[in-house]
Amino acid sequence: MRTGTLVSTGEWRALATLDERVAGWTRRQGAWAVALHELVCFGIKQARACLFGGCMLALLLATWAWYPADAWLARYDFLVLAALAMQVVLIALGLETRDEAKVILCFHVVGTAMEVFKTAMGSWIYPEASVLRIGGVPLFTGFMYGAVGSYIARAWRLFEFRFIRHPPFAATAWLALAIYVNFFTHHFLPDVRWLLFAALAALFGRTWVLFRVRHAYRRMPLLLGFVLVAVFIWFAENLGTFASAWRYPAQRQGWAMVPLDKLGAWLLLMVISYVLVSAVARRKR
Repeated sequence: MRTGTLVSTGEWRALATLDERVAGWTRRQGAWAVALHELVCFGIKQARACLFGGCMLALLLATWAWYPADAWLARYDFLVLAALAMQVVLIALGLETRDEAKVILCFHVVGTAMEVFKTAMGSWIYPEASVLRIGGVPLFTGFMYGAVGSYIARAWRLFEFRFIRHPPFAATAWLALAIYVNFFTHHFLPDVRWLLFAALAALFGRTWVLFRVRHAYRRMPLLLGFVLVAVFIWFAENLGTFASAWRYPAQRQGWAMVPLDKLGAWLLLMVISYVLVSAVARRKR
């Protein structure tokens, strides 16, 4: 790994060379140019971290717009096969590591199990027919959950995360388990998500994440990072429901924006993904 550059030696050598040339030019221009260059590099790394999720979202929108309604293969089934093919291609090209693929698989299983329960309870529906499904859940939905884990795993690697005052792994694992259980039990027992938010704040309230864009490490509160990721997932969910990948009860008569209260659900769900990724990172250390 060539630390301090936009990309590693094995990825996009031409872009790495261009990055160094631009860096030399910005240093001659002054601090504003250096800051702008780092901002652009930050955006490129974020785009690379979103690679799998961005491809999944593009598939949803493209098939909604152009997939033939009378095709012999249902749209949802096509999405399953396309997601699998995309996974193979990303690994073959070295754009995704095997550990990142394992995170996607793990979260695929976790997400699909919750989807089967939630659709049975009427929380949302998948309005189109398909063959590759479990109950009312098409199998492509697990890849959408996996996209969240993929983003966190790739961002962790690309930005070389370090932490200040990170809580013990055991505590975060118990929180993730409690969050996952509450997604099921709140249909029958009191919803304790506000207690979970409080536990999340207590555990991570003093934690800072350090991330490297080029040479220097920058930092931000980890809780703020969680919230920002949840907001972007909420935007992506609006695009997904617009493309009729799934629909909430309020959207059955026509599309409407996803309620803002879903932000809290995505924040909690993202914590589960974060803990799964941190388990992989912890094992590698």
